[in-house]
Amino acid sequence: MTAELIPSRKFTVEEYLDYEQTSELKHDFFNGELLDMSGGSMNHSGITSNLIIEFGMRVKGTPCRVFESNLRVRVQKGTLYSYPDLMIVCGEPQHDPADKHKTTIINPRVIFEVLSPSTELWDRSEKFKRYRNLDSLEEYVLVSQNIPSVDSFWKDADGNWSLRGTDGLETSLALRSMAIEVPMSDVYRGVEFPPQAA
Repeated sequence: MTAELIPSRKFTVEEYLDYEQTSELKHDFFNGELLDMSGGSMNHSGITSNLIIEFGMRVKGTPCRVFESNLRVRVQKGTLYSYPDLMIVCGEPQHDPADKHKTTIINPRVIFEVLSPSTELWDRSEKFKRYRNLDSLEEYVLVSQNIPSVDSFWKDADGNWSLRGTDGLETSLALRSMAIEVPMSDVYRGVEFPPQAA
């Protein structure tokens, strides 16, 4: 997936939400600026599909649901709208009151981003900083598409964030916030890594 700033005037939240209804491309929105989030590699798409399948099966029969990147999340503080690759929402989804189309939620428990060269810095830094303002968010998962490697950040009872790295196809990706584990071989099923990954 590529991220490119759209050079234009500043948008209001209402203008952005109306624009997204008719746009053929998806855009993140941050403080009035639009960021083009179009495109994506086969690895990116394959990993995202694997995550949807594996975590979708594991939350079946619980109050939690998995949502893919057609649903937005809003962080009110700093006014960020974004399309995470995957979200897990537990309980009733809460819609953004500003979005009359009901395509934006404000209460994800877990957010996954599959990293791309053009978005990794944004995903790891400013976006994560904004996501941490979501009261509901308990875990943030960054998945590499070029090597079998995942960084998971989780929030403890005191509101502090910790990092756990998971590397290698013989290990398992664990969500501490939900007591769920998925083998990394299933996360990366069908993925062909570039030669340097070996």
